[in-house]
Amino acid sequence: MIIKRKKITRYRGSHTHGGGAKKKRRGAGNRGGRGMAGSGKRADQKKPTILKLYGNTYFGKKGFNSVNKKKIKTINIETIESRLYNWLKKGVLKKEKDTINIDLKKMGYDKLLGSGKINNKLNIEVRYASKKAIEKIEKSGGKINVLNTKHN
Repeated sequence: MIIKRKKITRYRGSHTHGGGAKKKRRGAGNRGGRGMAGSGKRADQKKPTILKLYGNTYFGKKGFNSVNKKKIKTINIETIESRLYNWLKKGVLKKEKDTINIDLKKMGYDKLLGSGKINNKLNIEVRYASKKAIEKIEKSGGKINVLNTKHN
């Protein structure tokens, strides 16, 4: 078996690497332009062929999704009040005497917002809560356990 040297090592010191004259492999003009140059020339006649060859993803913005942007799932007090009896029937919530215990973390909610009226005593455990929500729950005689104070 013959051990063949790579072509790139053979070109070392050859000045043009087998590309002919110095000018020939230079610039974007040699490639037909940069990026999508030439794709829309002559009244968009090339577009159908490009779409056929490369699909619909060839044109338009691609972008990227930020890793840090995490959506916070919120719920209002009025939504809790409207769904309260349904959740009690299903056994999602626990009722002790006259207070209802709600663990919003387990239910998939991150933040409690304060719109709506409270008719029941609620003990709520949640990651974040607005000031208005905390005031309303404490005014109604319930308790709220906020785990983080960051997004209040």
